[in-house]
Amino acid sequence: MKLHKESKGTIVVASVAFAVVAFLAIYFLQVWSLLILIPLLVVYGLIFWFFRVPNREILDHKEQVIAPVDGKVVMIKEVMENEFLKEKAIQVSIFMSPLNVHICRFPVSGKVIYKKYHPGKYLVAWHEKSSTENERTTMAVESLTHHKVVFRQIAGYVARRIVFYCNEGDTAKAGHEYGFIKFGSRMDVFLPLDTEILCKIGDKTKGGIDVIARMKE
Repeated sequence: MKLHKESKGTIVVASVAFAVVAFLAIYFLQVWSLLILIPLLVVYGLIFWFFRVPNREILDHKEQVIAPVDGKVVMIKEVMENEFLKEKAIQVSIFMSPLNVHICRFPVSGKVIYKKYHPGKYLVAWHEKSSTENERTTMAVESLTHHKVVFRQIAGYVARRIVFYCNEGDTAKAGHEYGFIKFGSRMDVFLPLDTEILCKIGDKTKGGIDVIARMKE
């Protein structure tokens, strides 16, 4: 199983902690140490599972809006996007549990025209106000269909680190990685009002693969 590059520090700390606790449990508890070691081993394995990098065939897209993350669609509504667009848009929000792949991908192809990091609170990621009050990064891409699409990584109650690798002027390719969020979070995508939405609330998405909307040329 391939692991994401963001796993290195976490896995080193987890490995040292596991080794220390395992040694102490075996030394002091002997046979009873299994009561501690078995659940600890499960948690240790879940850390590796969290940082997995799935092998996915990413296709080229022009009009399609691709799911930027693995997760569950929790919101589809018309909102006012005040940070960059300064106009109404359709917001599609996808919630990621700690068991989902947490690679963040471009939802559309085009050119990166805006990025900004915002420090903030750590409300639970499905809270509606987390989009504007939590720690977050906002990105915007001018798509190949000449639309401005905004998308936002949002840290949740558990997630405390957002990573993004692109800069303004970079080429965005739908479905390809641009960042990572650690341990549970949310992604919001803001689309033009005339966008054809192809997902519904409750849908499970696979980042880089599933088409969630289609924009008009």
